[in-house]
Amino acid sequence: MRMKTRLIAAAALIAVSTPSLAHRGWLLPSATIFSGAEDWVTVDAAASNDLFFPDHRPMQLGGVKVWAPDGSEGKIANPSTGNVRSTFDVQLNKPGTWKIGTAQSGVGGTFKVDGVEWRLGGRRGPPPGAAPGQGAPGGPNMNQAGPGPAPRFVGSIDEIPANATDINITETSGRNEIFATAGEPTTTVFQPTNKGLEMLPVTHPAELVRGEPSQFKFLVDGKPAQALKVTIVPGGKRYRDGDGSFEVMTGADGVATVNWPEAGMFWLNTTLADKSPSIAKATGRRMSYTATLEVMAP
Repeated sequence: MRMKTRLIAAAALIAVSTPSLAHRGWLLPSATIFSGAEDWVTVDAAASNDLFFPDHRPMQLGGVKVWAPDGSEGKIANPSTGNVRSTFDVQLNKPGTWKIGTAQSGVGGTFKVDGVEWRLGGRRGPPPGAAPGQGAPGGPNMNQAGPGPAPRFVGSIDEIPANATDINITETSGRNEIFATAGEPTTTVFQPTNKGLEMLPVTHPAELVRGEPSQFKFLVDGKPAQALKVTIVPGGKRYRDGDGSFEVMTGADGVATVNWPEAGMFWLNTTLADKSPSIAKATGRRMSYTATLEVMAP
C-alpha cells in the first residue's frame, strides 16, 4: 500500500506535545463529569506557553474524533477556529464515559542518493534519478521558482530509491485525549489498539481526587511501558511563580501512580523513542501521549 506522509501534522504534534518545548498542545473540556441525559461538553483546543491559556496557535480540528460509551463513533458540533484557539461541542447523548481526542501519525527524515542528501516530506522536487527539469510525480515541480538545482524532497516513503544510503527515517505518532462521563462511569472506550503508545486508566478518570493516589497503565504496542517518565502539569501557571510540574515513573507493569497535590485540570504527557518502527525503511520511532484530566476536591 502506498503511504503518503503526514510530516507537517506529525511534526506539529511532536513539537507541541513535548514538555521540554515551550508550546504544549492541549484539549480543555468545560467539565468532565455530568449528571444529565442530554448534556453538552465544550472543548477548547490550542497550543500555548501557559497551559489552558491560548496565546500561540489554535489546534486544527480535522483530526478530532469522538468515541461514545458503547464504542460507536460520535461527532463534534459547532466547530470554530480562531487566531489562537479552536473550540467545539460534543453532545453526551448516551450514558457512560466518552473519549474525545486525536490520534496522528507521520514519517519523515533524510537519506542520500549518490552522496547527495534528500529529505522525506516537505515540498517536493523531482524524484531521485529524474532527468533535469522533470517535476515531481503527479505534477510539475511547484517549488522550482527559478534557475538552480531543484529542492531535494520526496513526498512518500515509497519514493525512496533502492540505492539510497544513510537512511535516517523516523516514524512519529501521538495521541491527545480527554474523557467526559455522563452518569455512571464506563470503561468501553479504554480498549487498547495495541499500536504505539497508549494509556489505560486503572483509576477511572471520573474518580480522580486530590490527596488520593491514582494509577494509569501505559502500553507500547500492547505491552507494559517500563521505566517511562510521565510529566504532569497543573493549569493556572499564570497565577504561580513556577509551573508546578512533577514527574512519576512507570514500574515493570507499566503502571504509574500519581498523588494529586490540588484539585483542577492537569496536563499529563509522556514521550518515548525506540528502534521498532512499523513502517518499512523507517529506522526509528518517536511516540507521545497526552491527556487533560480533571481532579476533584474530596
